[in-house]
Amino acid sequence: MSASTHHSTAFLRHGRVRLALHTLRPGGDGGHPLLLLHGLAERTPATPPEFTASWPGPVLGLDFTGHGESDVPVGGGYTAEILMGDVDAALARVGPSTVVGFGLGAWVALLIAGARTRLVRGAVLAEGPGMAGGGTAPTSMAVLGPAEASSEGAAPDPFALVELTHDVRPQDYATSFAHLALQGSEVATPLVVCARWQPPWLQAVVDEPGVVEVDDLAEALALLR
Repeated sequence: MSASTHHSTAFLRHGRVRLALHTLRPGGDGGHPLLLLHGLAERTPATPPEFTASWPGPVLGLDFTGHGESDVPVGGGYTAEILMGDVDAALARVGPSTVVGFGLGAWVALLIAGARTRLVRGAVLAEGPGMAGGGTAPTSMAVLGPAEASSEGAAPDPFALVELTHDVRPQDYATSFAHLALQGSEVATPLVVCARWQPPWLQAVVDEPGVVEVDDLAEALALLR
């Protein structure tokens, strides 16, 4: 039976937004879930990525607000903290999980790892679209006009692309969530970084005592099983 045969989608609510939570592979040997968080303008893959092959539990993926099969809200208003709320809603459904985030998803994974230490059983921060964000200080905000923003509700939402690209990421804000994850987690390795290119916020996280840096995603997951 092909991996794609196992793909199923459930829908849950975060405020007025309906979120798509995909099960890419059901539970195997009873391990806890692995939750994948995609990059900016991306969506959950149709099949489990190769690096998840040895994961003993179920493999799931969440489409962020304005992405994939999740709702596109009217008028934008995106922040990384809203997307963190998306993940919080998913964790409330599936229970304690290990989280792997790519690009923008890595930033959100860091935030949720610090905010929900009992629900996040380790977070992997990996490269992907939206990794840099808007730097360390506010800049001039690009404004979308009605014609530019018109997508007839299709994902990815143009407002998400503009607003989340300008998302400000100071190093001290990143390290504050890293501290919460490192101090509050019950797992031995709360934060694992797997990214060759590291913007300032991620460099600051890597420099925190207790954060582990590896070169391979499969190796990262081996630390968190």
